[in-house]
Amino acid sequence: MTVNCVWEHNGNDTLLHAVDYIGAYSRGENLDTAITKMPKEVVSYLNWFGGCVDDNIQIAIIGEKNSALNIRDADSDILFESEKEPLTAEEYDRLKALVLKSAKDFLALYESVPDKSVTTAPERKTFYGQVPRSANEMYEHTKSVNEYYFAEIDVEANNDGDFMNVASMGLKRLKQSRIIFRTLLLKAATEKTGRLEKSSGVLFGTTEFMQRLCIEWQ
Repeated sequence: MTVNCVWEHNGNDTLLHAVDYIGAYSRGENLDTAITKMPKEVVSYLNWFGGCVDDNIQIAIIGEKNSALNIRDADSDILFESEKEPLTAEEYDRLKALVLKSAKDFLALYESVPDKSVTTAPERKTFYGQVPRSANEMYEHTKSVNEYYFAEIDVEANNDGDFMNVASMGLKRLKQSRIIFRTLLLKAATEKTGRLEKSSGVLFGTTEFMQRLCIEWQ
């Protein structure tokens, strides 16, 4: 099984994105480290998503992005070619189901943590402020970017309610905005549309980074 990946880097600092499994990625201080991590990430993604897992996973680098962003903190500027294509109604429904499943699972993981304020991680400042260290801080941080990502495609959303609520309401308002929704499904996709597809995978906890944090909280 070959997993096609795009290599995004700032110097040696690396984010490796799985093209066919949007939301699956690995990172490291260099490309070799990220490649080593990727097979486990893909297995974890497929186990979560319900896909067929192959024991022999090979990584193929099919694209490269030299980024000026601080990607060591997971800031990303990648846009896949597939994300520039218009979405069909079937593709939108599939992505919507993925977003809602991810939101539901992330909320369940958070609620299962006995003491949500406990942390052993050191303080560290990133481009967006202090890095979240406890389960509660990670939950609030992840929920707080909901409004920002929907605003990228001109949809008014908010961060009110629990994790499932912010995801569901954002998608509901997307569909209510008929011009935007019709553009998303029927017309040539813009860069903002591509960001929606990726943020659907990353924002609501399908990534190796989010899964690893949830396991550590447990």
